[in-house]
Amino acid sequence: MDYGRFQRLRGPIWEGLEARLKAAEAAPPDHDALEALALAYRQVLHDQALAQSRFPGTAVARRLKNLSLRAHRWLHQENRLTGRGLVVRFLDFWVRTFPLTFRRYLPLFGVSLALLLGGALMGLLMTTVRMEVAYVFLAPEVVAALKEQRIWTDTLREMPSPVVGSMIAANNIKVALFGWVGGALAGIGSTYVLLLNGFLLGSVISITMRFSMEHRLLDFISAHGPLELTLIVVASGTGLAVGRALIAAGDQPRGEAMQTAGWDAFLLFLGTVPWFLLLGLVEAFLSPSPDLGSSLKVAIGVALLTAFLIVAWNPFLRGRLHG
Repeated sequence: MDYGRFQRLRGPIWEGLEARLKAAEAAPPDHDALEALALAYRQVLHDQALAQSRFPGTAVARRLKNLSLRAHRWLHQENRLTGRGLVVRFLDFWVRTFPLTFRRYLPLFGVSLALLLGGALMGLLMTTVRMEVAYVFLAPEVVAALKEQRIWTDTLREMPSPVVGSMIAANNIKVALFGWVGGALAGIGSTYVLLLNGFLLGSVISITMRFSMEHRLLDFISAHGPLELTLIVVASGTGLAVGRALIAAGDQPRGEAMQTAGWDAFLLFLGTVPWFLLLGLVEAFLSPSPDLGSSLKVAIGVALLTAFLIVAWNPFLRGRLHG
């Protein structure tokens, strides 16, 4: 059976299950309706297995996977709204859902990283050629302080750490949120966030190098910087996924492609939020601390990044989502 014939012959069954699910979610079905829903669910499971085998990665395969998952969740509600059910769902998110979704969008994360590094290179070169470029991000008095071998990160030590931590966490989440939501603008917003943050990083590194203060900057960012930049890449990469679905939906209906990409992007963004909160604490309490040596801060930065990548990839999980 070819792809088009499979879609034409079996499509009414899929549409029937979607209609029955919609009705069941609106009001509890009677016995006959429940039997019909269960039968349609079994038929869709069969079609899903066939689609994954013969037409992997197609719009039909994705549609059937989403439809079967939706029906499964509705038919297996015994754990819903119970403490055990919430724990199971929480663990399933971190052990399976988040890693599988993360693997699916690895190519777009590579694009995000390239945009971030490209912006950093531009910022580094332009500020090296013309120092005044740094004034876009740093006030003139901050640059003047660098000339006197004083760096702005020292001011964080004068503020209460809990206040600093909450401010930093809120700002980081806001940046990630802009990168995520920016995908709705055909990916332009996400691209802007990546280029801007990369340019900022390159420019700041260049201006500190001019006054031989780069070691102070790197000492400050070594504990939180690697993971923070990685999270920005991930959050903005999810925005690029939404933009890709808007521009090039492929053989999938544009609305369906947007819905799928939007849900996956939400899952990935949700998975970065706890790490941003943790980084707020690290950046407030550990990064500015003069009592921690540079080697220890580097070790903390490497450990945080490694922990995130292990959770995001989950090397003990077999398989990946088709997309």
